[in-house]
Amino acid sequence: MATSVSASVEASARRTGLRVAVLASGRGSNLAAILRACAEGELNAEVVGVFSDKAKAGAIALAQHAGVPTLVLNPAAFGARQECDQALFREVDAVRPDLIVCAGFMRILSSEAVAPRTQRLINIHPSLLPRYAGLHTHQRVLDAGDVEHGASVHFVIPALDAGPVIAQARIPVVSGDSAESLAKRLLPVEHGLMIASIALFCAHRVRHSEGRVLIDDVAQSRPRQIVP
Repeated sequence: MATSVSASVEASARRTGLRVAVLASGRGSNLAAILRACAEGELNAEVVGVFSDKAKAGAIALAQHAGVPTLVLNPAAFGARQECDQALFREVDAVRPDLIVCAGFMRILSSEAVAPRTQRLINIHPSLLPRYAGLHTHQRVLDAGDVEHGASVHFVIPALDAGPVIAQARIPVVSGDSAESLAKRLLPVEHGLMIASIALFCAHRVRHSEGRVLIDDVAQSRPRQIVP
């Protein structure tokens, strides 16, 4: 286990803005975008903790460099998924986040962890949901012959990539694209989509009810489209 995040709660409580906790397993490019947007005033928010299941995740190094408290939990140290999730969210709850962002967090969360937090737990996924839930989305788009690709930010529910979609951003699939080139072109679009989605939470404009996204208390018939 890395350093505990709970020690910073009192100091963080004196600051204003949306309190954001980030869950990440990888290099942390979305985390970097969130940290930049907070620092530059694009978001009225503060990242109050970064949590991972990978000790060597780039996201952990980024957070530590930025002075953000971190916690790493090794799932292998727990007997069951629910036990790991209980320990994880005990620490997440300790930093009192207004919003919990899964940004490249590769573990499927248990329904016991998700259910109490469905209004403040979101995920970014590299596809135009409901198409291509799960892994290898870039290659699956190519295999299907799709003419466009994209990313989605959605509320997390106790089903994989199945929660109500808040917003999406799209890119064209061009001749000669590979899974790698699609991923590279989509990544900065993902970042913009993430920031735009968090901004809705900063303004207290978005929630979901009965499987539908409400923005300004109006049920949305389709995800908000963010232009890259």
